[in-house]
Amino acid sequence: MLRLSELKPGERAIVTKVHGHGAFRKRVMEMGFVRGREVSCILNAPLQDPVKYALMGFELSLRRSEAEMIQVERVSDYHSAETRAEAADHISKNNETEQNGRLRSDKIINVALIGNPNCGKTSLFNIASGAREHTGNYAGVTVGAKAGTMHFKGYRFNIVDLPGTYSLSAYSPEELYVMRYLREETPDVIINVIDATNIERNLYLTTELIEMNRPMVIDLNMFDELKRANVKLDYESLGKMLGVPIIPTIASTGWGVEDLLDTVVKIYEMNHPYTKHIHVSTGPEIERAVSRLNKEFKTDESVDLHFSPRFLAIKFLEKDPEIEAQLRHHPKYKEWSAIREEENAKIEKALQEDTVSAISGDRYGFIQGALAETMEGSLARDEKTTKIIDAFVTNKLFGFPLFLCVMLLMFWATFQVGSYPMEWIESLVSWLSGIIGKTMQEGPLKDLILDGIIGGVGGVIVFLPNILILYAFISFMEDSGYMARVAFIMDKIMHRMGLHGKSFIPLVMGFGCNVPAIMSTRIIESRSSRLITILINPFMSCSARIPIYVLLVGAFFPKHGELVFFGLYALGVIVAVITARLLRKFWFKVDETPFVMELPPYRMPTLKATLRNMWSKAEQYLRKMGGLILVASIIIWALSYFPRYEEEQIPESYRTEILSEMPTATLSNSEGGEINEMILSEYQQGHSILGSIGKFIEPTVRPLGLDWKACVSLIAGAAAKEVVVSTLGVLYVGEDDEAMLSERLQTVSPVTGKAPFTPASALAFAVFVLIYFPCIATITAISRETGSWKYAAFSVVYNTALAWILAFLTYRIAILF
Repeated sequence: MLRLSELKPGERAIVTKVHGHGAFRKRVMEMGFVRGREVSCILNAPLQDPVKYALMGFELSLRRSEAEMIQVERVSDYHSAETRAEAADHISKNNETEQNGRLRSDKIINVALIGNPNCGKTSLFNIASGAREHTGNYAGVTVGAKAGTMHFKGYRFNIVDLPGTYSLSAYSPEELYVMRYLREETPDVIINVIDATNIERNLYLTTELIEMNRPMVIDLNMFDELKRANVKLDYESLGKMLGVPIIPTIASTGWGVEDLLDTVVKIYEMNHPYTKHIHVSTGPEIERAVSRLNKEFKTDESVDLHFSPRFLAIKFLEKDPEIEAQLRHHPKYKEWSAIREEENAKIEKALQEDTVSAISGDRYGFIQGALAETMEGSLARDEKTTKIIDAFVTNKLFGFPLFLCVMLLMFWATFQVGSYPMEWIESLVSWLSGIIGKTMQEGPLKDLILDGIIGGVGGVIVFLPNILILYAFISFMEDSGYMARVAFIMDKIMHRMGLHGKSFIPLVMGFGCNVPAIMSTRIIESRSSRLITILINPFMSCSARIPIYVLLVGAFFPKHGELVFFGLYALGVIVAVITARLLRKFWFKVDETPFVMELPPYRMPTLKATLRNMWSKAEQYLRKMGGLILVASIIIWALSYFPRYEEEQIPESYRTEILSEMPTATLSNSEGGEINEMILSEYQQGHSILGSIGKFIEPTVRPLGLDWKACVSLIAGAAAKEVVVSTLGVLYVGEDDEAMLSERLQTVSPVTGKAPFTPASALAFAVFVLIYFPCIATITAISRETGSWKYAAFSVVYNTALAWILAFLTYRIAILF
């Protein structure tokens, strides 16, 4: 976006937006810098600052720092865009698209969604923008800003869903993120989402936003629950008191969202009757201190204009770290600090409490007074159902067994229930392979389609139902509020591991995907706990490993599938616990961070939300198969297909060796031509590029009961764990196009007389896959979130070494039975 400060002498532009707040914004708008007004750049001062401009027939000068706050668009661009926007209005009065060109800058509204955790922001974001971000009924599910766009009444809304935060004090990662976003991005309108069933607590953040003096509308979400509790709230009167319009909505269904967006437009156009700036009343001692600092900041034009002077004064008085960092280098910082210390001493002497507590108390006093005049009835929830459920799920006797039962049920459904649609997809893939095998002419293209594409991608797509079932369970636990209870009962165990109670949330999220789970560790305030949680997260068996488990368990342990599943996941958790203890003891200092986490009321997840989340995961999975897995399968096929050999190129020594190892049954039941074909196929695969690489590394996995093909598939899993299955599909199914991969893994080879896998080696392989180095995306996430590649390197080396040891022990113990 073009700023006025970027104009060169002689250039003309149209004002599209004025950023900043308070006196600056009021002054420049009074001078004529309003939307749609033409301004010309005349000349720069000798030192390039200030700059002279012509506006409304007169000239004026602005400092570059002030001109930076005014957004403009060149005249030619503005008028052409305006013509196109008018044409678009003829197409639709209410919903404007960009079919006829981009919108003018003043037809774009940047909206920020801000609210407490668990207030329904992401549900509103999904409804408004059409995005499919997952919502969870526990704090911290949104760990970064998520952006989406929509069109409404001729405007394009750029909507940003910010992390949930209880206040604007920069002490937690979420609060710091929101504070910096509001300072650096300056959204046109803030939608402050509040939970209608917990208005008093949610309005605390609102009072801080009011002091910030930003264009804002309050979304009173979950309004149906307020009515269900027979509470009468005069939200219009409350909005007038706050100087902010309040719009009731039910974000989960979309009710009221159109009225909310309509109000956003009115606020942006500065014609809403309820909008006015108020000061949240405080006691005389605090007000005196705030007024004194407010005057200092207001009269000093070099102070950052992105926050109102009053907001800065309050936060400076509270010694907020972010505001401290912002003002520390100012020439008057020592003078202001002296004023603050003087005023804080007076406040503490008069009120017998520290300033932060006094300000918080006054805010809640203001909120209570406003609600006393506008609300009838008690907002206390009917906690009978919640108490009954919590009596079991958080009970020290029943809590853990119940959690284990839920996990067993999840794995049973993932394996057993998912096996039915899995068989249907398997049959479809097998039918397609048969059709292509019979109709296409022999040659590299046929081999590519059958062995590379269908053998690779087809071997992975069959596991889509299993992954969807797993995500349905995780989604239900998150949306219902049960996940927060699990974190609650696991807090003591987390502390014994040397972790914070909040660490449990990212660890459980790791069962879905390690990448967002590692990103979600931002909710953990303690850096050492956050780093340990990141490093042990790859031991949580992500959904990408499910195809491998289902393949091996279905082939070798069909009668005890859910128990093997549970055992693998449990092993991952045990390894994570031991690793966390070791890291805490030898690498990181012990730190005690209090466990503060909201236990939200139980809510029945909507079918729409669950299906939306499942479809989102299915879409991601299908995209991965159509992209990364397809490309990887083709590369694996090419490496295993080339170079090509003829029968006469096979050394006689190799032929003799194979014939000596070939089972008697194969020799007696096969003709000479068939035996020669088997030998050629074995030589071709073993001496391909991939075969040469695999056989070079094969000695490292022989003690685990694995061959070079299994070794190569493990290496290919660096791209994505599903590629392990697609690689096995390319290497094994190619020998028999109509046989499914699970059959091939347990079928005795007519050449070697051995099956590719035995139950013992399959179990060792599954354990190795569970523990060894994570995929590239996860390694990148570890590096990015920790800020150092050394942690990513540690994860690769430590995890792989540990995987080999555990797989070796598993194989040796398994062959005894």
